[in-house]
Amino acid sequence: MPIEIERKFLVTDDRWRAAAHKVVPMAQGYINDQAAMDSGAQRASVRVRIAGDEAFLNIKSRAVGHTRQEFDYPVPLADARALLALCVGGTIDKQRHYVEHAGRLWEVDEFLGDNAGLVVAEIELGRADEAFERPDWIGAEVTDDVRYYNLALASHPFSCW
Repeated sequence: MPIEIERKFLVTDDRWRAAAHKVVPMAQGYINDQAAMDSGAQRASVRVRIAGDEAFLNIKSRAVGHTRQEFDYPVPLADARALLALCVGGTIDKQRHYVEHAGRLWEVDEFLGDNAGLVVAEIELGRADEAFERPDWIGAEVTDDVRYYNLALASHPFSCW
């Protein structure tokens, strides 16, 4: 079973931009919403993502925190566009920047649209207690704050906080 171990942080400034070596535009939506997860009616989020010229269907377990089950499947781009039209809540639009720091890959998501102004950085780990060096542009950790989950941002955008 695929497990994702990921930590999420707010970004304090733009110093990461100089180290970004790749950027991918992304649009994503959810077949279910935060209310279905919060009520326990569903135990996993179902996401459709278009990343550049690729598309994926992603299923992630409901658990809050850094360790969750995650299943990711490529789908045809045309199918992903059709599925986005079926999603509930808003569409998440962002640019994902890939940044190397101290031998580790950081994914810096710069949100657009209703979530403009929000910039978060994520690092995937091999185990929950794995040590890593934090870049100096990293701020508060928000791994356990569900407001920063993309599923929540689709229903309750950053601009409405």
